[in-house]
Amino acid sequence: MSDKSKENLQNSTNTISPGKVSLTADSSGISGTNDPNYHDDLHEKIKINYDNIEKSPSPDKVHQWQRDHIKVDDQKPEGYPLNVIVDPAMREMYQVVHNADFTNVFDRFSQQQPQCRHCVEGLSCQLCANGPCRIHPKAPRGVCGVDAHTMVARNFVYRHVTIGTSANIFHAHQAARTLKAAGEHPESGLKIRDSEKLKQYAEMLGLDTNKSIEKLAIDFGQFVIDDIHRPAHDDSKLVEAFAPTKRKKLWRELGLFPGGGYSEVAFSQTKCMTNFTSDPIDFLLNSVRLGVANEYQGLFALDILQEILMGTQKISFQKQNMGLLSPDMVNIITNGHMPLLAHVAIEMASSDEWQEKARQAGANGIQIFGHVCEGQQLLNYAGTQNMRAFGGQEGEWLSEEYLLATGVVDLFMFDYNCTVPTLPIYAKRFGTKLVSTHPVIKLQGTETLDFVPEKMNEQAEKVLNMAIEAYSKRRSENREVYIPPYTSECMVGFSTESIREALGGSFDPLIEQIANGNIRGIATIVGCTTARYGQGGSNIFKITKGLIENNILVLSGGCTSSVMEYTGLTHPSAADEAGEGLKAVCKQLGIPPVLSYGACVDIGKMTHTAMELADALNVDTDKLPLVIGAPEYLEQKAVADACTAIALGWLVHVAPVPSVTGSDVVVKTLTETTETLGLGKLMVELDAEKTIKIYVDHIEKKRKELGI
Repeated sequence: MSDKSKENLQNSTNTISPGKVSLTADSSGISGTNDPNYHDDLHEKIKINYDNIEKSPSPDKVHQWQRDHIKVDDQKPEGYPLNVIVDPAMREMYQVVHNADFTNVFDRFSQQQPQCRHCVEGLSCQLCANGPCRIHPKAPRGVCGVDAHTMVARNFVYRHVTIGTSANIFHAHQAARTLKAAGEHPESGLKIRDSEKLKQYAEMLGLDTNKSIEKLAIDFGQFVIDDIHRPAHDDSKLVEAFAPTKRKKLWRELGLFPGGGYSEVAFSQTKCMTNFTSDPIDFLLNSVRLGVANEYQGLFALDILQEILMGTQKISFQKQNMGLLSPDMVNIITNGHMPLLAHVAIEMASSDEWQEKARQAGANGIQIFGHVCEGQQLLNYAGTQNMRAFGGQEGEWLSEEYLLATGVVDLFMFDYNCTVPTLPIYAKRFGTKLVSTHPVIKLQGTETLDFVPEKMNEQAEKVLNMAIEAYSKRRSENREVYIPPYTSECMVGFSTESIREALGGSFDPLIEQIANGNIRGIATIVGCTTARYGQGGSNIFKITKGLIENNILVLSGGCTSSVMEYTGLTHPSAADEAGEGLKAVCKQLGIPPVLSYGACVDIGKMTHTAMELADALNVDTDKLPLVIGAPEYLEQKAVADACTAIALGWLVHVAPVPSVTGSDVVVKTLTETTETLGLGKLMVELDAEKTIKIYVDHIEKKRKELGI
């Protein structure tokens, strides 16, 4: 851009708001861009010292330390963030990065304080050129005339629910595209690993199951794609086939039965335009309609598709955290939420040929780890669990930058989502090769492999060669590295099918334990972790501990699963920390009191389990003694998932407070009115002890209604 153009733009900005935002360097002298091409001198400016840190407790004492840590109510700004981080590996690596004055997620949160109250409450709008508008007592309406209630409700739909719904449906679309490719191009490296599941769900859709598996895969994938692209006014066939009968009747009565997912998102975003819809209740009900599409054309469809391709979840013991890394191995991290290419790469890397290639480069072999939800999926899918090159799961999204700071990550491959924008400068400083495996996500100065299911073998081979080359460079430069020595053994692989199988082929034993009171109810603790005061994983841990002590069985999914794993709650020995009833059940079955379902997208599997329990009890889903909790929700998909839970009639707890408090109408609708319609409702609470009591009271209320 020419100097004259920059001057004209700045002059135009100054007519709206005097003053200037300067993109200056941070305190370490690094310029305010993540483009690695502007950071040639990172090694000079960022001096890393792996020794000048306070080490976490020894691995054998970590779990006791974590339990002592959350008993101390010191999670305020003073002492932040070490007073909220409960992952021992992350605690060490945070200090390494912070002491070097290198940008990182917890320090950036501190730098953003105080945050704008108008944005926090949903009372700011930037949709049109008359804005940005902020509503306050002296200005109760925006320039266009919009009031607080419409502004808050519209922001809720536009900024959160439509984006989250479209992301989950887009993900399912890509998985359907991949299943088609597996049927059409067996040479691609893709496999159909659960043909019985394919037949089961194809029959529910009315497809001809007498066809060959390859042709049935093509038909099934195309059916999902066609339904996603269906017009909004044409009822979804996926919802019709898979949703509970009683719920479908209610959704039709309330006008909440969706059509095609992409069209539903387009319709909703059109309503959000300036001077279109101004009825806040209409916006909120529209969010619930999107929640239905989010489940059956997004999460539920996605889970089925990926299990067909990667194998249905299987209960097993696996390992997690940074101590699994090795300086003598080619270390690959696969990050995101769509593990399809990663799965092919792991199978390829498990061969003698590729392990020998790594040894020829001087390594002891290749190992591939999953990170965030992609790692949770790989950890759980039966098709991955015994592959030689699979190393385990590395952690939650908050640990991403700290993971690269170990210096031993040779290649970091990523798809959507949860790949932070600072990784290019981390990769440059610590010698990691970055590669995107889908064009929907691009980082500055990094390479992208366009997602082409038909060419998975070719793309996996390219990734492995990149990683070996990066390892060779690390070895030749003899760079200093550090790996925090912490790992956790965890029992994973829980799903509707694996639990039913473990119970002898029926949910009757579980229902019996709920009926006799040994298990009071079920709580799903799902979603993300956040960098906020009082959170950072500690809020999830405290709430879960309190629930199992009250004999409430917990299902986890998303980055919460990482928290459960590195705190030991997904190991059968954690049964000793549960209430007497739940403890007895867990010890009898040899399971932990927290059952990891895997990723955030595996919420679809949790709803499937709940639907089967409701069917077994012959009740609607809203009658179950069940609570949905997202104690540290982060982004848009979590809000869309909350709308799914409301559609299914459940109490949904979210923290921190979503940006809806600027309107009492919106708050009342989401926390009270929706329940009167037969839907679920939202509950907001930040305090862990109060949250536990609300969960327990709700479950006891539902038990009383069921007469148990």
